[in-house]
Amino acid sequence: MNLYAQSNFKITISDIESENIAFNIPNNYIGIRTDAALAEIITDLSRSKLTNWLKAGHILINGKQARPKDKVAGDEEVVITPPFDEEQNAFSPENIELNIIYEDKQVIVINKPAGLTVHPGNGNWSGTLLNGLLYHFPELSNIPRAGIVHRLDKDTTGLMVVARTLGAQIDLVKQLQDRSVSRIYRAIVEGSPHKEGIINKNIGRDMNNRLRMTTLEFGGREAITRYRVLKQFKSMSYIECKLETGRTHQIRVHMKDRGHPLIGDPVYGTRKINYSPEVVNAIEELQRQALHAIKLSFIHPETREPIHFKSRLAEDIRNLLKALTLDEEIGFTEDDWDNEDDGNWEVIYAYDH
Repeated sequence: MNLYAQSNFKITISDIESENIAFNIPNNYIGIRTDAALAEIITDLSRSKLTNWLKAGHILINGKQARPKDKVAGDEEVVITPPFDEEQNAFSPENIELNIIYEDKQVIVINKPAGLTVHPGNGNWSGTLLNGLLYHFPELSNIPRAGIVHRLDKDTTGLMVVARTLGAQIDLVKQLQDRSVSRIYRAIVEGSPHKEGIINKNIGRDMNNRLRMTTLEFGGREAITRYRVLKQFKSMSYIECKLETGRTHQIRVHMKDRGHPLIGDPVYGTRKINYSPEVVNAIEELQRQALHAIKLSFIHPETREPIHFKSRLAEDIRNLLKALTLDEEIGFTEDDWDNEDDGNWEVIYAYDH
């Protein structure tokens, strides 16, 4: 069963200087949902945005409006007419539902869902976290980037802190630079990594594909990730990662470099399919990299007291864990591996070579 089609045929909408974009879907996408195939081919638009464009008639398949769930028959002609002047909406308030778990006069802490882009950019000029923040907190229009001080990848779930005042933003940015903000993630990766380790490899843009990042022996930016294995399954591992730096795609790139890419990662994953049917179904339902920002700690900009937050592991990742434990015929409760003492991060880790 093929979880992902593989093709070298890619399109970047933002690089095409014409009103309409036309192409034919390669035959190796036969049998795959139309929205999934388009998301694989078009590198700078999210699957959710492509689905909305399909429903709105901005994308025609063989001259007709198609449903996102329609299966590819092969060699269909695709014509895309992007909505006019999307960039004008980049900093417009939008009534986007936000899962706000804490707020006061200085900071807002949000549990971000999968599929929500943090900041407007090429191909995502609306429907972002920034648009939602401007709607729910109009005062953020007076703060650069609407108070956003760090990002999560579009399909990474979990905790983010947003500054509500300029002073709080300056303070939080300094804390991030000083590495006094603690960001802990949970992920499911392929294979069996060493029990614990530090990955210290610079990260920079992949010269062969500007949409990807890669580890570099020379150049790039310093990137340090600590990790430990919480649970080892037959073919995967449930791990916890702590960021010492915050580079684009850092955990995804570092774990790929170690030979243990994140399950479901459409950019850095290996697309293995030799799992049980239950596990394969759970990966298909995931539709993203299995990565969740589960814990966040920082010094409050006003009180100067440390504050700590923890979110529930995203449901799709919990479902994959359940499928893995059922595959091994052992019990599972969602809190099985959520009670480790964070103080364990203070030990000296062995390097994973």
